[in-house]
Amino acid sequence: MHIVFICTGNTCRSPMAKGLFEKLLRDKGISEIQCDSAGLFAADGEPSAENAQLAARELGVDLSAHRAKTVTEPMLRGADLFVVMMQNHAGALKAAGVPEEKIKVLGGGIGDPYGGDLELYRASRDQILRALGELLKELGY
Repeated sequence: MHIVFICTGNTCRSPMAKGLFEKLLRDKGISEIQCDSAGLFAADGEPSAENAQLAARELGVDLSAHRAKTVTEPMLRGADLFVVMMQNHAGALKAAGVPEEKIKVLGGGIGDPYGGDLELYRASRDQILRALGELLKELGY
């Protein structure tokens, strides 16, 4: 299975979600799920936000090598599931032709911490982590 985590700029929420989900998968010994992340309006090549890196690092996830990338047509065709951070992201994917059954809004929606302080990023990270636990259960793990 190939899952792509999607947010707006691919510097905060989707990189944290990807990194945290990969850690959950490793911790559970799950190797059959591949993860990626992208943004609907990413500035390709941008690093993840400093506070996203700090918040993720506190849980043993290193985002320092992450570079933002924009969702591509091959990505839209190749993924089995798109996990988006907000309902408007889901709408954009549907408009691009992604079937609704391949789109999941994580945790009912994760607000954008962009530009916020470390506490806001920690809150976002913790909300993402709780929702990823639920996602794993939904996927049968």
